[in-house]
Amino acid sequence: MATVTISLAESLKQFVESQRAAKGHGDISDYIRSLLRAAQAKQRDDRLEGLLLESLASGDAAPIDEAFWSDLRSEADGLMNMHKAKKTLG
Repeated sequence: MATVTISLAESLKQFVESQRAAKGHGDISDYIRSLLRAAQAKQRDDRLEGLLLESLASGDAAPIDEAFWSDLRSEADGLMNMHKAKKTLG
């Protein structure tokens, strides 16, 4: 794992330490990593939202019929099984 060093004003250091303790992180590095993971997740969510809005604005609509729902269920089942397999391995 790479190491990054940052300098903080005393007030920020105290804030980070209080947040670390309040949120149950073992040390400041754990807390900072959790913030970065949350920022990554937000960026992914924002990107997905943008793609969805772009798709809605495109005007290319698909019929919502039984075949659509069946395909969607199959795709969701596949994704869930893949997610479960990753959790089992990890």
